[in-house]
Amino acid sequence: MPASPQKSVLAIFAHPDDIEFVAAGTMLRLRERGWTLHYLNLCTGNGGSVQTDGPTTAALRLKEAQEAARILDASFYGPIANDLELIYCPALLKKVAAVVREARPQIVLTHSPQDYMEDHMNASRLAVTAAFAHGIPNFLTDPPTAAFFHDVSVYHAMPHGLCDPLRKSLRAGLYVDTSDVHARKREALAAHSSQKHWLDVSQGMDSYLVSLDESSRAVGRLSGRFEYAEGWRRHLHLGLSATDIDPLQEALSGVCAVDEAYEASLGLR
Repeated sequence: MPASPQKSVLAIFAHPDDIEFVAAGTMLRLRERGWTLHYLNLCTGNGGSVQTDGPTTAALRLKEAQEAARILDASFYGPIANDLELIYCPALLKKVAAVVREARPQIVLTHSPQDYMEDHMNASRLAVTAAFAHGIPNFLTDPPTAAFFHDVSVYHAMPHGLCDPLRKSLRAGLYVDTSDVHARKREALAAHSSQKHWLDVSQGMDSYLVSLDESSRAVGRLSGRFEYAEGWRRHLHLGLSATDIDPLQEALSGVCAVDEAYEASLGLR
């Protein structure tokens, strides 16, 4: 019999620090259970400053993201587009699909399909299609990378503000308890030190670390169980896996909770 594939999770998000805000705790929980972590920011982060020009900002944020990935013990993959230039197109899709095939994940973590900015939503679209293409050899990636054929499951993070762009509140289907790894998640976010001033100026965040604490607590309150949490909604399995599997819940049994009301609202049970 062929060997089982290594347990691998790939986070595909838009900007440097997006992973830390909504996904790093789940990644750290998976690492505790033997999973290999992969870390992909699609955008350079060049727009994230009012103090330095775009190329200088991008170079600084690349170093910060690489340090954050080191703290998380994750393999790092470089960006493919500047901020606000991440569009759903064949050229960028081929690049994302190449990373998916290199990482060979069972789990892909990405943004909510509904979020407050286009980079996040386009990152989600690119991640889903790239995962869908993992077993389509005739879809040629950039660089060329061999297809693989084990099941892949995609999970969407909670959007910024826990609501969609039309202000509708959203809940998660699965909550992961990140309380025990929150300090390490905070350490990884702190690697993005250039963003303190930017987020203070652009989004009114008094401290990006305090904002991390507050947002993680807010998701914890939604769970009804955990002090700090991250929330996930599972993408439809069709085209991604042979059956309707839930490897994230299975992998993190004991440190996660299903939102039964959310699942019932889907009308699938």
